[in-house]
Amino acid sequence: MTLHRNRLALRLAILAAGLFPAVVSAADAPAKGGTLVYLEQQAHTNLYPPAGGFYPNGGILNQITDKLTYQNPKTLEIEPWLAESWQVNADATEYTFKLRPGITFSDGTPLDANAVAKNFDTFGLGNKALKQPVSEVVNNYERSEVIDPLTVKFHFKKPSPGFLQGTSVIGSGIVSLATLALPFEQLGDATKIVGSGPFVVSAETLGKTLDLKAREDYAWGPAKLEHQGRAYLDEIKYIITGEDSVRIGALLAGQADFIRQIQAYDEAQVESQDFQLYTPGTRGINNSIVFRPDNPLVSDVKVRKALSLAVNRDEIIATLFSKSYPKATSILASTAIGYVPQDDKLAYDPEQAKALLDEAGFKPGADGIREKDGQKLVLTSYASLPQPQSQAVLQLIAQQWAGIGVKLNVLAGDAGSKTVDELDPLKTPVAVAMVGRADPDVVKSQYYPTLRNVLVQKGGTSDKVKTFVDEKLNAILDEIASEPDREKRLKAVAEAQAHVLEQAYAVPIFEEPQAFAGAHYVKGVAFEAVGRPAFYSTWLDK
Repeated sequence: MTLHRNRLALRLAILAAGLFPAVVSAADAPAKGGTLVYLEQQAHTNLYPPAGGFYPNGGILNQITDKLTYQNPKTLEIEPWLAESWQVNADATEYTFKLRPGITFSDGTPLDANAVAKNFDTFGLGNKALKQPVSEVVNNYERSEVIDPLTVKFHFKKPSPGFLQGTSVIGSGIVSLATLALPFEQLGDATKIVGSGPFVVSAETLGKTLDLKAREDYAWGPAKLEHQGRAYLDEIKYIITGEDSVRIGALLAGQADFIRQIQAYDEAQVESQDFQLYTPGTRGINNSIVFRPDNPLVSDVKVRKALSLAVNRDEIIATLFSKSYPKATSILASTAIGYVPQDDKLAYDPEQAKALLDEAGFKPGADGIREKDGQKLVLTSYASLPQPQSQAVLQLIAQQWAGIGVKLNVLAGDAGSKTVDELDPLKTPVAVAMVGRADPDVVKSQYYPTLRNVLVQKGGTSDKVKTFVDEKLNAILDEIASEPDREKRLKAVAEAQAHVLEQAYAVPIFEEPQAFAGAHYVKGVAFEAVGRPAFYSTWLDK
């Protein structure tokens, strides 16, 4: 489809929705009313709250669900929201929450202690019958206990120091009992998600558009926000628009108000025309490539270190990105809790890389590609669609690795075989990875075998692994998720960062922001702690 046709289709979608801008005079106070036209790069996949880690999912859940607590995106302190207060015992094995009275879901049912208990029983234990997985932000969960209609206590098998922060994240949005009763495969239908948030789903064309409308009786926003009561906007119109140029063109032409995923090369164009650029950080695991050591080609730490030494991250950032994408200095972002710089383990030295490959037994062949025992050092990776310019990053790394005699095949991120192949270390010895969360538990989420398992360890999410497991790393990750003493926990976070890079399991490239742009009349856009937009206080000053 041509660019012209894409823009025409977008224009028709907007006109068909009746989204003619209302004229509102500028005022000191936020104006009420209007529809925000929001162009999203990708369609959501599933709105089971623990699936909110995928940004298109989280961007919707953030409007239609509320959380027990609110993490202040500036201070990272945990503040009241659905819960007006809480208590945590000394070893972080019991958490008791007192709920605000009078809260209801959009279907009119009460958001009470029983509903909250059922949500976290599902998030903490999963529901095999309904195929609802365990949330990656809930560790060591045992059970809930309803004390009274507005008081709920959670019990843990061992300390769970990250749980309080875990109650503030997208993956812990509270949904109605009717929603929890649905099987996982039905939760991709946004019209079936009943939350207590400031917006409700009013219509959906699956994979194309999603309409939200303000909930008139909403009265329980985060307690410390200046704005309370109903959202200022009447409606939000999501339109899925995959092509970068079409999203930018629609914004600049006044056909859209707000768009997600601004590529670095478009930033100057946006700002030069007085549009607002937003690049909130994700405060978690940096955008990285990771290795799967169960694959014999990358099982030797010397090979992995050589590959790391041959990645010129300065060239990648200078060629493809902007100041919005700081160079990574650890696996964790510099704004993350527990960050410790690891610059000494992230050098660029292609000559040393060649020497290490020689030591590992990989010698240049007649075609320039290194080989050992007849096996060429040819690796494969899929691009990752959610990550900015992922294909271009991998292609540039492929050029850099070619200089040391290594071939990297880069496959398209939308390939149908990607999901299955990425569970097989023999097919994908290299992968793209990142995850945002403003809590040290994010390190466990990324590397633990039963969670994201980006290294593809034995005993985890893949049955294709033959031998690889790193017991030392897993023990450190367990300590991060179970140590109630803050200083000891942060020490474990430091150990994890050092260990991952000493073993050259990952090559962190840049600190990934979420990049948005909005028209000058879009006011009050906020972002939660890891960069998902919140439109509760947004208004249009047209």
